Amino acid sequence: MSESRIQCAALRSKIMSADEAAALITSGVNVGMSGFTGSGYPKAVPSALARRIVAANTAGGKFRIGVWTGASTAPELDGALAQVDGIEMRLPYQSDPHCRERINAGEMEYIDIHLSHVAQFVWFGFLGKLDVAVVEVAGILEDGRLVPSSSVGNNKTWLEQADKVILEVNSWQSSQLEGMHDIYYGTQLPPHRQPIPLLRPSDRIGEPYLRCDPDKVVAVVETHAPDRNSAFTAPDATSRRIAGHILEFLQHEVKKGRLPPDLLPLQSGVGNIANAVMAGLNEGPFDNLTAYTEVLQDGMLDMLRSGKLACASATAFSLSNGALAELNADLERYRERIILRPQEISNHPEVIRRLGVIAMNGLIEADIYGNVNSTHVMGSKIMNGIGGSGDFARNAYLSIFMTPSQAKGGALSCIVPMVTHVDHTEHDVQVLVTEQGLADLRGLSPRQRARVVIENCAHPDFRPALRDYFRRAMEGAPGKHTPHLLGEVFDWHLRALRGEGM
Repeated sequence: MSESRIQCAALRSKIMSADEAAALITSGVNVGMSGFTGSGYPKAVPSALARRIVAANTAGGKFRIGVWTGASTAPELDGALAQVDGIEMRLPYQSDPHCRERINAGEMEYIDIHLSHVAQFVWFGFLGKLDVAVVEVAGILEDGRLVPSSSVGNNKTWLEQADKVILEVNSWQSSQLEGMHDIYYGTQLPPHRQPIPLLRPSDRIGEPYLRCDPDKVVAVVETHAPDRNSAFTAPDATSRRIAGHILEFLQHEVKKGRLPPDLLPLQSGVGNIANAVMAGLNEGPFDNLTAYTEVLQDGMLDMLRSGKLACASATAFSLSNGALAELNADLERYRERIILRPQEISNHPEVIRRLGVIAMNGLIEADIYGNVNSTHVMGSKIMNGIGGSGDFARNAYLSIFMTPSQAKGGALSCIVPMVTHVDHTEHDVQVLVTEQGLADLRGLSPRQRARVVIENCAHPDFRPALRDYFRRAMEGAPGKHTPHLLGEVFDWHLRALRGEGM
């Protein structure tokens, strides 16, 4: 890319301020915005739109829009619009405290969707009309093709489906991002779908640019602003123990012949525990690893630098300030080993299953039979969303869920008799891991799973109560296949809501 970030003359003529661009968005529309885990989201137009909403509401109006993204974004987008009550409907994932507060107060509608489903739901017409796309790019070529930014997410679909397009061209993003992306345009609607020709995480099956009809572009806004970078703490003792159990398990699977010596493609959720697992793998015995995941965090960047990880396929970055500086300083080298794809490909169930991905994701609570709640606190309060964990867990070669065994300073157990909300059923959960140990649930009946989960994963402070519950359920439940005492199965949660602890 040359110095000028906007090489297309037709689009240069549409350059305007963020406030002027925001004035083109009207109340009641659905807006598809770029952004995935704090990367590649529009930096200026959402804040300008929030100011416009304040002005409209002060004048006695009620200005609200639907906001669709790839995943979570940043305070300048979700936070700014939520604070002024400007979002009617939010999907498919969020992590902003202002959004969360409004959703849980019943003031904002929220649809929590598997990330692989979003693009096809829009194409199917299940979600209604997409009116406007607001997409950050790193540059515009002379022929109008767009250089994607630090995330791809659902941008391909937004640009294709929206009636109007607003582009933010962010000169803060490195020009050397050009060539890193792989935008696949071969997806079709049923009954005309064809197999996706991706056989290895390193395969490139598309093109490095996003396409957009220049006639749909109504505004181009120039920005120079950083992504929201995620700070990661150094692995603590709990995270290191969880990582150690997983590494020991993977070595065991290699010895048993159930995994090759270089494992299978890795997927890792977002967070400090996931980063600790990557740190453990970086120091472990496995070489020539690959990743087929949705987000590339610090731990995977460390593995790419050390050579432990040969290549990584994702849809976005989620890096700390230090890791991002390192990436940008050596982007030309990393660009050959990192591929950013649309999330409909990075999270595609058939591709995940065919590649045989090892999926590792976090949870809020798990029950003794292996059901996992990864989205709700006390059954009704949304935390963030299911994200891509379901895409990977249901289709992975190995489906691993990990968590500390207790929360709130030991007041709450993360292993409970029954989860208050089910995101991943016992049928999709193969391995549970806490700092206490690892429960391999493959090939076990519900009662067998309960014993293994209690003895291997529960914290010693809660283990006696779980044993007692299971024993009494075995004696008093109406059925013995999955024994439960329905009159008290949520007693732990109810006591916690009363402030009595679990």
